[in-house]
Amino acid sequence: MKAIILAGGLGTRLQPFTEIIPKPLLPIGEKAVLEIQIEYLKRHGFDELFIATNHKSEYIEKFLGDGSKYQVRLTISKETSPLGTVGPITLLKEKMNEPFLVINGDILTLLDFSKFYNFALNIDACLTIGLKRNIMPFRFGNIFFEDNYVTGIEEKPNIETMILAGIYLFKPEIFEIIPHNEYFNMDTLINKMLSYKMPIAKYEINEYWLDIGQIEDYKLAQKDYYKFFK
Repeated sequence: MKAIILAGGLGTRLQPFTEIIPKPLLPIGEKAVLEIQIEYLKRHGFDELFIATNHKSEYIEKFLGDGSKYQVRLTISKETSPLGTVGPITLLKEKMNEPFLVINGDILTLLDFSKFYNFALNIDACLTIGLKRNIMPFRFGNIFFEDNYVTGIEEKPNIETMILAGIYLFKPEIFEIIPHNEYFNMDTLINKMLSYKMPIAKYEINEYWLDIGQIEDYKLAQKDYYKFFK
C-alpha cells in the first residue's frame, strides 16, 4: 500500500527548534517524528512511502536514505515552490495508480490505519478525511436571556468541534479536479468537491492523536512518546 507524508512545512511556530532541523526530523524520545510515522505505517501494511518535501529537503533525504533501514520503499519528492497541502501530491500523480494515504508530517497518532484504509476503500467517495473531536474549555460563563431578563447561565461550558486531523485517503480519480503543480490547499479541494456535489467521506479518529504545531505540543509529544510509542 502507498502513503504520502507531507513534510515540506517551514515549522515557523516551532522556532528556534526548526531553525536548523526541519520539523519532521525533530527528535521525539529516541526517534525523529518521521521515523515514528514510517515505522507505524509499515506496521499497518504501507510499504511504499513518498515524502513530499520543500524546506531543508536535503536534510530529510540524507537522514532517511532509501528507506531500507525501515524495510519500506521510500521516494523523496521535492517541490520547487510552495504548493500548499494538496498541490505536492500532483508531483506524484504517475505513481499514484491506486488508493493512497496522505498524512501531515507533524502528526503523532495511534490510529488503526488498516481500518481507516479499508473503510475509505469501500465507501463511494474519492476523498475520505480523518476527523478528530476537539474539546476546548471556555473561560467565561455563558448567559442566556430573553429581552431584558436573564433566563439562565452555563458556567464555563466546553466548546466541542470536529477538526481536520491531517490524515486522508485519496483515490486516483481525484486528480481530475486538482490543478497540476499549482498551490492548492485541502480546504480549497473540499470546497471545490462540495461545489461539484462530489461525495466526501469522513472517518472519526477515536485513538490517540497529536498535531505537533507549537512548542507546547512538542513538549507534550516528548512525554507521550514513552507512554504510547516506546
